[in-house]
Amino acid sequence: MWALGLSTAASRTTNPALLALLAAVAGYVVAVCRVPDTPWSRSYAAFLRLGLVVVVIRLAFAVVLGSPIPGTHTLLTLPEVPLPDWAQGVRLGGRVTAEGLWFAFREGMRLATLLACLGAANALANPARLLKSLPGVLYEAGVAVVVAMTFAPHLVADVRRLRTARRLRGRTEKGVRALLEVGLPVLEGALERSVALAAAMDARGYGRTAAVPPAVRRATAALTLGGLLGLCAGTYALLAATGAAYGLPLLLAGLAAAVAGLRLGGRRSVRTRYRPDRWDATAWLITASGVAVAALTIWAAAASPAGLDPPVVPLTAPSLPLWPAAAVLLGLLPAHLKGARP
Repeated sequence: MWALGLSTAASRTTNPALLALLAAVAGYVVAVCRVPDTPWSRSYAAFLRLGLVVVVIRLAFAVVLGSPIPGTHTLLTLPEVPLPDWAQGVRLGGRVTAEGLWFAFREGMRLATLLACLGAANALANPARLLKSLPGVLYEAGVAVVVAMTFAPHLVADVRRLRTARRLRGRTEKGVRALLEVGLPVLEGALERSVALAAAMDARGYGRTAAVPPAVRRATAALTLGGLLGLCAGTYALLAATGAAYGLPLLLAGLAAAVAGLRLGGRRSVRTRYRPDRWDATAWLITASGVAVAALTIWAAAASPAGLDPPVVPLTAPSLPLWPAAAVLLGLLPAHLKGARP
């Protein structure tokens, strides 16, 4: 929830200074709070590299396919390939402007910051503890999510282990041959881990449910689906320009219906909880810090849109707005909480 708050803040701004500050806050919290010698704690660097690749690809698209932003500062002119009439609005080559590249860099950096925030959640959250905290009705979906979350950390750990083994044997780590010799064992290990996981889930009775009356099943489905639709509609109404008057009641009604559906659906779960994690004061403070960053950034975007979304034309250097930057720094709170550090 802390990472989602930072991601929400990143999605509301295109100011590179604020985006860099958000990525720095996420990176600092990961450096302080991650537990060493765990597969998921070493995955943050991979997300940073992926974000860098996203920025490079976005800039390459802006150079080759052009940009919708008109500019006056021409950097170079590429040979333009004529396209048929049905491809109007798309071009290959042509004039490359500084304004277009700056716009593409800002959009790519926003997506890279989102990846950095989600990578922080991957590096900090223990998937097993996360699964134990889910309601019974969401247990099966939670298992699928946890398996998906642990895929990237285990993949990174396997690549590092194989590269270390190659270095110990005096083999090179570069080239297509090295990539194939590392990639095939990684895929084989992922397949073996999937088979072992399926066997362990089957041995523990995964997927077995208790018998409940049909009326309870129908009521559970209706309450859960209706509650989720109410949450979506209420959230949209609150974020839209109009509709705040009925957005909050609809959001609260959807939340109540969803909670009732989850409690009813929990009757079908026949699993037990061993030492369940408690939602303590530290968890509330970590969640509140992420929510505060998101809420204050949304408020700043509505009050002063020029600071969070500066214009591309004319071409000017980005400035760091004071109050949004102070709001982003609230995300550093987990690094200073004793219960959040190993």
